[in-house]
Amino acid sequence: MPSLPTVPSAPSAPLDVLGVPGEINLDYAASAPCARAAADAVAELLPWYASVHRGAGALSRRCTLEYEQARQTIGDFFGARADDHVIFTRNTTDALNLLARAVPAGTTVVTFAGEHHANLLPWPRGSVRLPVPSHPDGAVRDLAAALTELRRGSSPALPVLVAVTGASNVTGERWPVAELARVAHRHGARIVLDAAQLAPHAPVDLLALDVDYLAVSGHKLYAPFGAGVLIGRADWLDTAPPYLAGGGATSHVGPATHDVTWATGPARHEGGTPNLLGAVALAAVCKALDEADQGALAAHEQALLARLRTGLAALPHVVELRTFGPDAPRVGIVSFVVAGWDSTEVATRLAAEHHIGVRDGLFCAHPLARRLLAEAAGRTGRRDLPPTALRASIGLGSTAAQVDRLLAALAELG
Repeated sequence: MPSLPTVPSAPSAPLDVLGVPGEINLDYAASAPCARAAADAVAELLPWYASVHRGAGALSRRCTLEYEQARQTIGDFFGARADDHVIFTRNTTDALNLLARAVPAGTTVVTFAGEHHANLLPWPRGSVRLPVPSHPDGAVRDLAAALTELRRGSSPALPVLVAVTGASNVTGERWPVAELARVAHRHGARIVLDAAQLAPHAPVDLLALDVDYLAVSGHKLYAPFGAGVLIGRADWLDTAPPYLAGGGATSHVGPATHDVTWATGPARHEGGTPNLLGAVALAAVCKALDEADQGALAAHEQALLARLRTGLAALPHVVELRTFGPDAPRVGIVSFVVAGWDSTEVATRLAAEHHIGVRDGLFCAHPLARRLLAEAAGRTGRRDLPPTALRASIGLGSTAAQVDRLLAALAELG
């Protein structure tokens, strides 16, 4: 085994994460553990838990204030513009489905085939799916070419929305979001960023990236209480039918069946009793991250990631999956296969024999994962690679000792 990169010490509370002693969680990309800041915020508010909006009692008034303050905190953390809506959803999938139902009629949505299913499946018929590029610069060129052709072949008045991830949930590779946004806007298109995997690892500023919409999941951002957000421009959202028709989404309901005036603003798409605790938990994590040394957090994660990838590369029976080159910027996610071993069997053995939790499968990104598995077989010339992969993902609370335990366990399979 080669000398592994050293890892600096990690920052501590309130960004400590909860866990079970003896269990090594390397599945952050699916659901990150709960940050102490989120747990403490929920525990403090629980005795006050009551209805949100329109309640006259002291408990309801406090809960309403906490809910709306959470909206402001989260919007500020992600750099929302003054006239953007911050809409609470269940998760990124929910947020993108909301936006898919809000796009104007005739909108063409342009995505890449490397997206998570949440950013592939909700879009209307007639959407354009571009091939997975081999390099970030290729993504920018391919989008420019596609939008040029699209504008040539359709009415320039019809809306176009580009939907792209910030970081792949399969490989962790970062996508050139700001450059893609510039291309989109140059062609009169809007852009939505799926930041589910990017936000837990790096600052995401909607204004700096110049994206029109942003979707995020709390359960990937150390706030596992069932809340996500869609942040973005108000006009499409204020003219679309409510995502959920019901109480809170209306400003007037008359006696006739369709005598309804829908609310404008976030309330229009937040029908029903809102997820107060999820909103407060997510806001608490955003506040804690905002106050933390994010440069130190990033340095710690990148050192862990380098240690993990160096160790995997030294195992002759392990092959890493990648879309771009080996040195492309990435967050703390690595997918790989163990030659001659079924991935589900490997994950099961890691859990049963070593108390290590990783992910196995195609990671809700089937087109991309299958393509990368085929690419790995072609790159290595091996015929014994399995049809599904393993994924190890790290973040707050991950340690060098945990990475080393995984590497040692995988070495035993050689």
